[in-house]
Amino acid sequence: MERRDLYDINRKLTGKTIFKGDTIPENNYITVVLVFIQNSEGKFLIQKRSEIKNGKYATTGGHPKSGEDSIQGIISEVKEEIGLELKPNDLKLYYTGRSDTRRVFWDDYYIKMDVNNIENLTLQKEEVESVCWLSVDEIHSLMADDKFFKNHYEEFEILLNWLKNEN
Repeated sequence: MERRDLYDINRKLTGKTIFKGDTIPENNYITVVLVFIQNSEGKFLIQKRSEIKNGKYATTGGHPKSGEDSIQGIISEVKEEIGLELKPNDLKLYYTGRSDTRRVFWDDYYIKMDVNNIENLTLQKEEVESVCWLSVDEIHSLMADDKFFKNHYEEFEILLNWLKNEN
């Protein structure tokens, strides 16, 4: 069973862990990580989540395992879920935040890279049904039809603002 590290409100490790699925104790937090992968055509690598994970479209993300920091966590999640190897130096942390109601810290990463033959990626069937490249407009359309995971869409909007300011 997967363990997750617990942090205090200042994002300092408490030395305590919980199992995946456990309730996060009062005054403790876990970390959530996401990555948006954009190719040279401006499209994003999006996954359709498995039915057990709500079946909606989303980006790749999850929770670092106990002992992993944020960047190690997102590299592990991408490798596990879609079989893609990312290099730490290629990732850009574009947003970090905290939700006191959900008791989570989150880190959002961005990487610009082309991935050839996405049909050859190794998908973790429990998590991911399929992957595809989608434009910004296609992602907006999926959200309008309630087919994109809302939490990930909110982070996508933050990314779009960040990208606008980067250019």
